[in-house]
Amino acid sequence: MLLPSIFRALADAVVTLHLGFVLFVLFGGLLVLRWRWGIWLHVPAAVWGILIEYADGVCPLTPVENYLRERAGIAAYSGDFIEHYVLPLLYPARLTRWTQLLLGSMAVAVNGLVYWHVVRARHLRA
Repeated sequence: MLLPSIFRALADAVVTLHLGFVLFVLFGGLLVLRWRWGIWLHVPAAVWGILIEYADGVCPLTPVENYLRERAGIAAYSGDFIEHYVLPLLYPARLTRWTQLLLGSMAVAVNGLVYWHVVRARHLRA
C-alpha cells in the first residue's frame, strides 16, 4: 500500500532534518564566520540544542519521527535522536548522562571558540 511508504518517507525526512539541525548546532557558528547575519539563526538553535542535552530532554522531532514510523508500520525507538542514530556511530554502548553532558559541553566549546573569534575579529576592525 502507498500510505505506509509515504509515512516512511516522511519519517526519513524528519531524520534528515534532525541530523541537519544537530550539525547546525555543533558547527553553525563556523557559518557565522562567513555570514555574520547567521548569528540570528545559530545562537537560538545552539542554545536550544545545548539546553536539551543538559536538561536530559527530548527534541520534539523525535516523537514526530516515532509517530510517522508507527504509521508506516515500523517500530518506533526509545530514547532520543542522538542515542538512536548518532551514538551508535561513535560509541557501542547506550547513551549515558555523562555522555549527554559531554556532548552538550562539546557544543558549548566549539561555539564558544567560534564566537570568541567573531567578537575578537570585530573588535580588531573597530
